[in-house]
Amino acid sequence: MLLLALFLPRLALADPDFWAHAWPRTDFSKTDVAFTEIMSGGVQKDQIPAIDNPLFIPVADADHLKPTEPVIGVVIDGVAKAYPLQVLMWHEIVNDVIAGVPITVTFCPLCNASLVFDRRIQHPEKGEMVLDFGTTGKLRNSDLVMYDRQTESWWQQFLGQAIVGELLGAELKMIPVRIESFAKFKERMPDGQVLVPNDNSVRKYGVNPYRGYDSLPQPWLYQGAFPDPVAPLSRVVVAEGKAWALDFLRASKRIETDDGLILEWEKGQNSALDASLIGEGVDIGNVTARRKKADGYEDILYTVDFAFAHYAFHPETPIIHK
Repeated sequence: MLLLALFLPRLALADPDFWAHAWPRTDFSKTDVAFTEIMSGGVQKDQIPAIDNPLFIPVADADHLKPTEPVIGVVIDGVAKAYPLQVLMWHEIVNDVIAGVPITVTFCPLCNASLVFDRRIQHPEKGEMVLDFGTTGKLRNSDLVMYDRQTESWWQQFLGQAIVGELLGAELKMIPVRIESFAKFKERMPDGQVLVPNDNSVRKYGVNPYRGYDSLPQPWLYQGAFPDPVAPLSRVVVAEGKAWALDFLRASKRIETDDGLILEWEKGQNSALDASLIGEGVDIGNVTARRKKADGYEDILYTVDFAFAHYAFHPETPIIHK
């Protein structure tokens, strides 16, 4: 259904008067992006359904996951949950609460962007708001455009920023997480929980509907420039305003900067976007990003995204590749 967008009239895709039929609550007079940058992903509002009442099982009972399958591992105040990409592939957004913190776990397959946000924002008039999110069916730079159900403002998943609507300019706080294999999560958090589908018959969980995507010469539904000299669909590791090609980190195994940032790579995690079954995808490895402290190490915020997406949103940040 994503490819349907290629056959839709371009004017309709970029016309807020056209959008307003499905989005009567969205204030299209407020935006800081060109509407021509926003296109249909071939699906309608909430047709990719967010999960609002997530169901979990103990990590010890999750025998349906292969050890090398990718999960987003979230730990807040000692409470640990794993969100498998085999579930997020079909839902893209999970609204949840961990240790009293309302969070949104997101995954955009077309950008390989796994990001987790605190759902609380400070509104200048309303004070603290707790938002929950759904999918618009729209893309910008091939990246998921979310919406909040409280104001129906549109948000760029890659940035965690409101780009259209009442909450224009608001930003969500990103939460440091690990994109890791299930085995890695299980090893470090043996008492953790694992997200499972609310209804296992609704989607083909474990199947990758984007087979071979990360081997393509260029991404779908993207009209921007490409980075040089790395391939558009190669992966980059981004931390603290710097970006490294995943291939460079894989060859180095460990990168330590002068200010104490440590990136490490270890084999044993499938690509979610390679083989027909996620658990059989090519090994892209596990990345950790930490910083030295007086009493040890702490995890820091990092992402592993496709190079074209990093370049689209952060063209000023060069990709270190050798």
